Amino acid sequence: MVLGKVKSLTISFDCLNDSNVPVYSSGDTVSGRVRLEVTGEIRVKSLKIHARGHAKVRWTESRNAGSNTAYTQNYTEEVEYFNHKDILIGHERDDDNSEEGLHTIHSGRHEYAFSFELPQTPLATSFEGRHGSVRYWVKAELHRPWLLPVKLKKEFTVFEHIDINTPSLLSPQAGTKEKTLCCWFCTSGPISLSAKIERKGYTPGESIQIFAEIENCSSRMVVPKATIYQTQAFYAKGKMKEVRQLVANLRGESLSSGKTETWNGKQLKIPPVSPSILDCSIIRVEYSLMVYVDIPGAMDLFLNLPLVIGTIPLHPFGSRTSSVSSQGSMNMNWLGLTLPERPEAPPSYAEVVTEEQRQSSLAPLGACDDFERALPGPLFAYIQEFRFLPPPLYSEIDPNPDQPADDRPSCPSR
Repeated sequence: MVLGKVKSLTISFDCLNDSNVPVYSSGDTVSGRVRLEVTGEIRVKSLKIHARGHAKVRWTESRNAGSNTAYTQNYTEEVEYFNHKDILIGHERDDDNSEEGLHTIHSGRHEYAFSFELPQTPLATSFEGRHGSVRYWVKAELHRPWLLPVKLKKEFTVFEHIDINTPSLLSPQAGTKEKTLCCWFCTSGPISLSAKIERKGYTPGESIQIFAEIENCSSRMVVPKATIYQTQAFYAKGKMKEVRQLVANLRGESLSSGKTETWNGKQLKIPPVSPSILDCSIIRVEYSLMVYVDIPGAMDLFLNLPLVIGTIPLHPFGSRTSSVSSQGSMNMNWLGLTLPERPEAPPSYAEVVTEEQRQSSLAPLGACDDFERALPGPLFAYIQEFRFLPPPLYSEIDPNPDQPADDRPSCPSR
């Protein structure tokens, strides 16, 4: 038995998607094949697979213990999601080198199928960060007597789906801020910022429509901007390490003193990024849209609008619901929403109440005899007649126009 007889050991997954990339979710069955190619006959103790999924964080910090001493503090934490082992050939024990229980594999290519089920409980989405990761993999191990084992590891991707068609992620996000600049004893006018987006949840590849109004009443030249940030938070031993990365940005026109700029749906596209991770106890990935005003020589004026990057895109019905709710809550003064130019007339009286219904309603009703006796005769007849009186004719021209300006009473404050 020579080491060179094992030509290759590979792992392949039975992918069900069009891209042929192994992607799974909690509760899915992961299946595949271990392929072994040998150039001659070999004797094998076992061929095993080991599948595992876990989240892990790690970082170090330097600390001073005195004037001349320093040490490094390590922070590590791990969460295991599943741990599955299976034997494809042979037996469990690999520590002995006896010739008993060995399996003979002849020259050529051989395939061994494997299958296991992911837990039904929520799993964290696969992720690679600066101080931690969420990884899922399958490892194949070929054990032979008197030789080092041949090992191969192959990762697969897990998505914990986030459906952005939920009410909380379809709700609009908005905010308003104002800042007044001061320079020694001089105070300039305020800089105001209002911003709004249609919803909180998006998927990669979508464009965020930003509605904003920036008013510069200061004496400086300012620039409105918008950026998407990803914030990675890592937790270990009661401490947190945070990393913020720029994902996408855009720039508006420079505003001189006294100028105003309005964004009526300015678009900022979301690039391919990993989904939000919100349920892992040691790694959290969040996103936010920052709409801000770049002020030279002073701290910027900014608004942070939270985002959730999901995996299930917006349905047409969800889009319509989001649009209606968004328009209903927008500030019509600065978001430019308009009403129809000509309102639609209500239905005519004849379309609602027929002449027969009206005439029949004027006859005394037997069921109302007690009520008729309790009321004076003329009053009861008036109530019956009023029930089906037609409404006033609809007209787009006011029959009672306002008085001329000269005849109006003057404002008391003037």
